[in-house]
Amino acid sequence: MTIKLYDLVGSDASRPFSPHCWKVAQALAHKGLAYESVPTPFTAVTGVEEGFAQIVPVIRDGEKLVADSFDIALYLENTYPDRPTLFGGPGGEASARFVERWSQMVVHPFAGASVLLDIHDMLDPADQEHFRRTREARFGKSLEDVVAGSASGRDAWRRSLEPLRSMLTYQPFIGGQSPLFHDYIVAGALQWVRIVSPMELIDPADSVAAWFERCLDANDGLMRRVPAAA
Repeated sequence: MTIKLYDLVGSDASRPFSPHCWKVAQALAHKGLAYESVPTPFTAVTGVEEGFAQIVPVIRDGEKLVADSFDIALYLENTYPDRPTLFGGPGGEASARFVERWSQMVVHPFAGASVLLDIHDMLDPADQEHFRRTREARFGKSLEDVVAGSASGRDAWRRSLEPLRSMLTYQPFIGGQSPLFHDYIVAGALQWVRIVSPMELIDPADSVAAWFERCLDANDGLMRRVPAAA
């Protein structure tokens, strides 16, 4: 039975953009598991599977429902152990938790704040209202002020990627010679920006950009199939 992935979208259902949903899409492809993407706008999230979760991604695998990208990856690893590993063992699972926290605390804040208006503009009107109301409550200011305040932070954000940049002098992926879920965690954040905004987040000459290109090519170019924002 094909797995269902509830995937966050805007007005164009062919352009899923959630970094967390992209982690799961890559994990499914890495495992060689067929899946059906179910386009889910912001205002439909709480109705997914009769209110199973307040977030996406959510997957349905037969009778099993799982939410949260990391929990989904663990479920896939444990349920399909005969397929390519996402973590490379318990130590990999533990180190992936570090990568997840680093990504959420270092990569996401600037990247997400910079593209708030781009995300808003790609939504249907009802989702725009929801997005503006919830994000302005979260940040305590207007979307416009958040984006304006982030404008000068790109150089500092790029410098914050130095641990990743340095690691790439030793190996082509965070996972070693080929990608693991660790790579999909960080690449999902960059894919988020790539899809919603034409902003040049990373210098094309940066080794991090070259790594991201390799991630775009992974799993038969799954992420590259969605064109970058023009």
